Parts: sequence; C-alpha cells; structure tokens
Amino acid sequence: MESNADTSLSRAETKKMEPGTTWRKTLLVLNCLLLTGGNCGGPLILRLYFIRGGKRVWLSSWIQTAGFPITLIPLFVSYMHRRRSAAHCHATATTKLFVMKPWVLAASIIMGILTGLVDYFYSYGIARIPVSTSSLIVATQLAFTAGFAFLLVKQKFTAFSINAVVLLTVGAAVLALHTSGDRPDGESNKDYALGFVFTLSGTALAGFIIPFLELTYLKAKQVVTYTLVMEIQMVMAFFATAFCTVGMIINKDFQAISREAKQYELGETKYYLVLVGAAISLQGLFLGIGGVVYYGSSLLSGIIITVSLPVTELLAVIFFHEKFQAQKGISLFLSLWGIISYFFGEMKHNKKNICQTEDESERTRAVDP
Repeated sequence: MESNADTSLSRAETKKMEPGTTWRKTLLVLNCLLLTGGNCGGPLILRLYFIRGGKRVWLSSWIQTAGFPITLIPLFVSYMHRRRSAAHCHATATTKLFVMKPWVLAASIIMGILTGLVDYFYSYGIARIPVSTSSLIVATQLAFTAGFAFLLVKQKFTAFSINAVVLLTVGAAVLALHTSGDRPDGESNKDYALGFVFTLSGTALAGFIIPFLELTYLKAKQVVTYTLVMEIQMVMAFFATAFCTVGMIINKDFQAISREAKQYELGETKYYLVLVGAAISLQGLFLGIGGVVYYGSSLLSGIIITVSLPVTELLAVIFFHEKFQAQKGISLFLSLWGIISYFFGEMKHNKKNICQTEDESERTRAVDP
C-alpha cells in the first residue's frame, strides 16, 4: 500500500525506483516496437475492412480500442509480482489490485473520451481516402504534438525542430491542394474532402492527447510506475470504447454485424479475423504510446509515429495498389526531410547537454578539496 510520502515523489524520484538503465532501455525498445507495429498494421487492416465491403464507421472506431482487456494480463502479472514482493518484505498492508489515484483516474477518463472521438475521426477518414494519403496527413501529428508539448509540458524548441514542424505542415498542405488526384472510384469530391478534414482533425486531437498524457504523469501526485502507465491506458481504452459503443447503439451497428459478415467479400470467417486482427494490432499501438511517453517523451512518441508512416505508405501501395502521384512523393520527401532535421537537432542538443554536464562535473571536482 502506498504511503502519503509516496505522493510527494517527483517523476525523477519515481524513475529511480524503477528497474535499471539497461532494463528501462529494453522496455523502451519493446514499446517502440509495439507502437511501430500497431501504427503500420492497424491502418492497413482497417482499410482492408472498408475496401472489401465493410461500411460501419462506428464499428471500426470501436475496434480501435476494444482490445483493452488484453491489458489485464500484464496488470495481473504485475499485481502478483507486487504481492509476492510485499510478502517477501513482510509488509502488513494489503497489496492494492489497482494503484491509480482519483486525479489520475479523472484525467484518464477525459483522455479516453477524447480518444474515442479521435477513433471516429480517423475511421471516417480512412473509409474515404487511401491509406497512403491518410498516412501523410497523420505525419503532421509530430507538428501538433510538438506544439502542444511546448504549451503543456514546456518542451524546448530548437531551430531544427521548428524547421521539422514547418516542413511537415507544408507537406500536408501539398496534399490538400491536390485532394482529388487519388480519389477512389465512386467517391464524391465532397466525401473525399470530408475524409481529409476528419483525418486531419483526428491527427490534431491525437497530437494534444499525447502531451496531455505526459502532463498527467508529471502531475500524478503518486509514484508513477509502468503498472500505473498500463492502468491509465486501460482506463483510456475502456472509456474510448464506451464512447464508440454509444455511437454503435445509436447507429444500430451491433445488429448489422452478422449481416455485414455474410456479405463480406473475403468471407464471414475472414471478416471476423480482420476485426480481431485490427483490435490486437491497434491495442499494441495504444500500449506502445503509453510506454514510449513514460520511458521517453510525448515528442519521441510523435517522432516514431511519423517515422513509421513511409512504411505504411509503401505497404498500402504494394497490397492495395494505391496510386502514388507526384504530390505524394513531394509530401513524403518533405516529411522525411522534417524528420531528419528533427533527429539531427536532437542529436546536437543531446551532445551539447552531455558536454555541459561533463564541464560542470570537472568544475565541481576542481572546487572540492
């Protein structure tokens, strides 16, 4: 059981209580892989659902977070580990099943509802525009994440990060000026434009949620462990799913699932496999974001999402035979240029910090007798 002293621990002090540096790096890499895999696979599976006969936007929104019960498995393992540790230390207090405090719960509920809205925006967009286009739009999330990180968690900007934000924004603008070039057959200009706007709106809102998640870690007023990170992700996913469930009920999607499955081009069995595959893949993305924000930063999460997008675009062109016009090539080039600019700036910034730390250490040693 956590004591009152625990609530006064800062995030820096909390991290000292976590596993060593090597183990932390391992967990960071693992979460990066979850994030990358989910970010590449999730959109492709959702697009497969739509192009093969799926038409339910609220259902595809619901699927994006409906895999949250998977999180109960590592949470149960964590609970058993804490319980054994408490017994080994002869602790008298009862081990809590959940460690989340009311303030963190309230913040998680708000983020969960906003995530449900993002799910709907994104599903609406991916139902109407190709994956290769939506991926380039989602690349602008780094710009939104950087902006909100600056406002919420005082993320410092450099000339390189500003350059990256500008390039990503221009890349999205290039796509916006040529919105009809890859419009799917049978799709009206109005529906295509709405898909573009909804995808961009979801990207902007997602760019706000990730720094808000980092702010929640900073203001948690309790020990922030990876167990708490998983609890936050589970609560967020639960309320996002609940939000989309309401939409499904109003739209009568539950009654339509069996009928849609029978009419699905790939067959009824593969229809359900597509839905389950999307749920698992996107749950990995969801867990990966939380872990990367905790072990790294919200901006690092945005960077990884952006870096993985060219892979998604390439896979969409290969598997779905989507068009890849000149404006997409220009947008991709600007996005990659922005990403490289950001990484180069971060490398220079980190090298400068290391040099400053070494200089301070040398001065300290020179002053000490």
